[in-house]
Amino acid sequence: MLSRMGISKRTLFIAVLLGGAGLASALLAGYLPRRSTTRQLANAAAKLKITPPLVNAAIVTRAPNLTEVSFPGSITPITEAYVFARAAGYLKRRYVDIGDRVSAGQLLAEIDAPDLDQQVTQAQAALAQAEGQLGQAEATLLQLIATRDLAAVTWQRYQVLTKTGAVSRQAGDTQSTASKTADANVTAGEKNVVAAKEFVHAAKATLDRLITLQGYEKVTSPFAGIVTARNVDVGALISTTGSTQGPTRPNPAGPSDVASGGEIFRVAQIGRLRVLVALPQSEASGIHVGQAASVSIEAFPDRSFPGQITRTSSALDATSRTLLTEVQVANPTGVLLPGMYTTVRFATDRVVPPFLVPDASLVVQANGTSLAMLQPLTQQQLEKATAAGMDRDVLAKAKVVHFQNVQPGRDYGTTLEILDGLHDGDYVVVSPGDAVKEGAIVQVAVASQTTSDAASKAPSKAPSK
Repeated sequence: MLSRMGISKRTLFIAVLLGGAGLASALLAGYLPRRSTTRQLANAAAKLKITPPLVNAAIVTRAPNLTEVSFPGSITPITEAYVFARAAGYLKRRYVDIGDRVSAGQLLAEIDAPDLDQQVTQAQAALAQAEGQLGQAEATLLQLIATRDLAAVTWQRYQVLTKTGAVSRQAGDTQSTASKTADANVTAGEKNVVAAKEFVHAAKATLDRLITLQGYEKVTSPFAGIVTARNVDVGALISTTGSTQGPTRPNPAGPSDVASGGEIFRVAQIGRLRVLVALPQSEASGIHVGQAASVSIEAFPDRSFPGQITRTSSALDATSRTLLTEVQVANPTGVLLPGMYTTVRFATDRVVPPFLVPDASLVVQANGTSLAMLQPLTQQQLEKATAAGMDRDVLAKAKVVHFQNVQPGRDYGTTLEILDGLHDGDYVVVSPGDAVKEGAIVQVAVASQTTSDAASKAPSKAPSK
């Protein structure tokens, strides 16, 4: 029995020993891999912490020299006249209305001005009176000339008689004085004739002026065109300044056919129109007289009208920094109307085209717009990164971030023009994340070249005239 108890204890001990060994083996089998994994993760995290983040970058390129730009414009007639009358009175007849086509010199209206007609009659009478005074002065001059001639002959005779003593010296002096007086009277008479002629000229000038004003009683068209406004009707009072004395419209800009103050008629030529466009300073250098342009209107989405630049102001407006440019466009069918809002397209040749960057690279900050530029590491930055444990091979291709303030230009949708702040060959970060900060070291994952689909669609050469 004792032997059996010894065997049982030894068996139990062996079983416990084997169970402990199995348990220890199981614990070791689960702990060691976990410890290895934990160590690997820690190493990877440490390596990741010192590994520069990956960023997408793009190479800065230049926009095409020749590009198409669009600007709003306003259509105005090349020739437009505000027709006034110089004669004061009441409108007697009106022969045209808005929309009527008129020819040069065509009668538009007649003004009844009886006071002006009376002034003409008075001026005619004054001219006749001046002419009568001129005739009287000329007759008086003839009489004075005859008297002078008689006094001269008499004095010649008295000179002989005085020398021979037939008459006294006193009588001779009297005849000499009479001859000189006659000469002076003739001179005065001649001046009176000259003055009378000047009075005649003045009276004739006054009559001609009044006759000219009387001619303004008939209001005519200065050129062939279309009547675009009428502010007068029969019986309207016309002032001495040539404008009507009608009521003031509550809304002068609103459509109305009611007579009102202002010019009598407005006549415009619309067979050829001009479009005035204000070009910004950045595009002013690429615009020149004779350059082709295309005019489009929202009302005709599938149609464009060819035009040509005829003149520019040759100076930028000091307030808006824009160049006033005139584009003329033919309008034979009259489909274009003065006052229409248009879009004018130009193919401009820029001497120094701006830079192009992806639209997603622009960063808007409180101090303005900027780009995350990628620059080579300096020797000091390289040594500092190496001391931090960064891989030398990675650092050889790494870049450092610098935020550069820039001036954006035209937006093509996927790309953006930059007018200032970049250089050829610069790299910019596309869609910079939180890891992209000033002075951060990054790796370039993708470096693409910036292109603009909108800019690439610009014509390769300027449109023909």
